[in-house]
Amino acid sequence: MQTLTWILLMTFINGLLALTGVFTFLISKKSLNKILLFLVSFATGALLGGAFFHLIPEALEGLSLLKTFLLISSGFLLFFLIEKFLHWHHCHKTGKCEKHPFTYLILFGDGIHNFIDGLIIASSFLISIQFGIMTSLIIMTHELPQEIGDFGVLIYGGLTKTKALIYNFLSQLTSVLGGILGFYFLQINNYSIFLLPFAAGGFIYIAIMDLIPELFKEKNPIKITINLIAIVIGLLILISGKLLVG
Repeated sequence: MQTLTWILLMTFINGLLALTGVFTFLISKKSLNKILLFLVSFATGALLGGAFFHLIPEALEGLSLLKTFLLISSGFLLFFLIEKFLHWHHCHKTGKCEKHPFTYLILFGDGIHNFIDGLIIASSFLISIQFGIMTSLIIMTHELPQEIGDFGVLIYGGLTKTKALIYNFLSQLTSVLGGILGFYFLQINNYSIFLLPFAAGGFIYIAIMDLIPELFKEKNPIKITINLIAIVIGLLILISGKLLVG
């Protein structure tokens, strides 16, 4: 039971990273609006970095190239269909579309990602307590910048600060569920690897089809440059996280 306690503790702490958005309550709405596109750009880089430098390489360690890219394509397609359904359902039901469908997509995609993180944390603790703690800290290191970016995307997509904070926190808590299921089932089977490329496909869809088009709406050359720098920063942070993992 000591192992399960450690898994629950680390996955819950990982879930608390979603609350970093609470610091936005300390700044004015005007100031927040000025940095929202920067956060969207940052999130774009983090999503692409997470897909190409974390999820896909890890999937390729246990799956063939064909299976990996079939699952990536399946994730991409499913996120496309979900977004179209959300857009159609919301706009036809309310007659207005003040909330972008990608706000819900990013919560769904992040929920899958966090669930996988919980499975990874559980599997590492099944090896040893020391290895589990080290793995958990590494996961939190690369998770923090993405959570900051995701929060900005939720605000940009139309959610209030409070709703964005709550929904992001609930999405992050799927890591606890992953940890619990991992503790009881990873010793028998390991099907989590099939979720890795699937989640990657979702992340790529959100970044390319939803966030980047929003950035193209900016016409100011200086702001465009700043947004590009933010994308690169997001990518570099996720690349450095992968190098840290080794």
